[in-house]
Amino acid sequence: MTIVTIGTGALTFEQVVAVARQDAHIELGAESKQEMARSRAVIEAMANDSRPHYGVSTGFGALASKQIPVALRAQLQVSLIRSHAAGSGPEVEREVVRALMLLRLSTLATGRTGVRPVVAETYAAILNAGITPVVGEYGSLGCSGDLAPLAHCALAALGEGEVRVNGILTPAGEALANAGITPLVLEEKEGLALINGTDGMLGMLVLALTDLQALVATADLAAAMSVEGLTGTDAVFAADLHALRPHPGQATSAANMRSILKESPMLSHPTEFTRVQDAYSLRCAPQVHGAVRDTMSHATMVAERELASAIDNPVVTIDGRVESNGNFHGAPVGYVLDFLAIAVADLASISERRTDRFLDASRNHGLNPFLADDPGVDSGHMIAQYTQAGIVSELKRLAVPASVDSIPSSAMQEDHVSMGWHAARKLRKSIDGLSRVVAIELLTAARAMDMRAPVVPGAVASGVVAALRTRVEGPGTDRYLAAEIAIAHELVVDGTLLAAARNAGGEIS
Repeated sequence: MTIVTIGTGALTFEQVVAVARQDAHIELGAESKQEMARSRAVIEAMANDSRPHYGVSTGFGALASKQIPVALRAQLQVSLIRSHAAGSGPEVEREVVRALMLLRLSTLATGRTGVRPVVAETYAAILNAGITPVVGEYGSLGCSGDLAPLAHCALAALGEGEVRVNGILTPAGEALANAGITPLVLEEKEGLALINGTDGMLGMLVLALTDLQALVATADLAAAMSVEGLTGTDAVFAADLHALRPHPGQATSAANMRSILKESPMLSHPTEFTRVQDAYSLRCAPQVHGAVRDTMSHATMVAERELASAIDNPVVTIDGRVESNGNFHGAPVGYVLDFLAIAVADLASISERRTDRFLDASRNHGLNPFLADDPGVDSGHMIAQYTQAGIVSELKRLAVPASVDSIPSSAMQEDHVSMGWHAARKLRKSIDGLSRVVAIELLTAARAMDMRAPVVPGAVASGVVAALRTRVEGPGTDRYLAAEIAIAHELVVDGTLLAAARNAGGEIS
């Protein structure tokens, strides 16, 4: 069993994915328990203070000027969670909820929020028991934290609301009891500390970047196989040409494509290449794919900084002060989520253009129209490109930034918000769409290569086609195409085709 130890430092991408997707076991480090106890003493010292302290002895948001009597301060925290658990819409995916809870737990463990160790221990126990709070898609504006999603998780820790256990909808109190977990009884500031973070949008960013690492490499593979299947040239991918424009991502994608295309008999060689230049969608693939890679690098830097952050308001500083701040604003995360959605849409767009070239007899260099077995009787991959086009159109709409929007809330106290949660939600849809577009390109390229027999592709492409042919038949009369697209998509998402390329000698980063 994988064990993830939560300390006072930053979690890694690998740890977040291990807990979110693989149900890794969580343990709290001794140092974090000590730091939480130390900062909790600061909060308890002001619990009976007559001076106002936000989140301890006052209301919240626009009600921050309301002084709360000592006797009602614990009730204040419970009321906060119940009232803010106001999400609506479809349930958020299990992996997202687990990532969200883990990242809130990580911030609690820094000791900067002033909660008791038992609060963090309860969150760890819930995650370890496989209990997943039900969180609706709508409710976060990406400022003052992902309020509603985090509040639903906190509500479950109180033994209220609904959760899923092994996929079964269950009352939270019953699920906690079955797991031997005592529901939390909140004390001063603890409710606020459970909802005041960018954990949802950050969790989705980490998961998205993890998925894109493999997907962009697979897109390089698809682009190279399209160049090969269209009898293009690999001369434009030479290292010295790309060194003239030293973007790191571009160099990586070009190197990947050179490796995939190495010594392919299907390529046109400079002495016999009569087209002078390949089309942009082929020739410029490293530039476009590389720009996606560089965008991912920037987003990764932002995510790593956010993973190293302790976000709460107010926060207990290292020297023991309790200070209000605006670190919960999701702008840094929201911007890169939107930036990635733009990059994903363009990556899918260039993939669709390469697919379309295969289907046009005036541009596919000797292949049947639409790669049909008997054009006219058969339609081949005609409508597969329609599917790509429909997805790409949707991705362009999803590329419209969410973070440029702001709807004021809380009686104008929270008058500028990030909408980062929404940027994250649409990015997840975009990545799903990209994986389908790339799968169709690979399916089409493989069919085109088979139709060029007896000429064969290079070793890497041959390995990929062989892997695909274990599940999908080669060219022939029209068959039920949706099923074949679904299989190709599965083999892209689970990494089978990328692994086949690497096993066949492709050095793909």
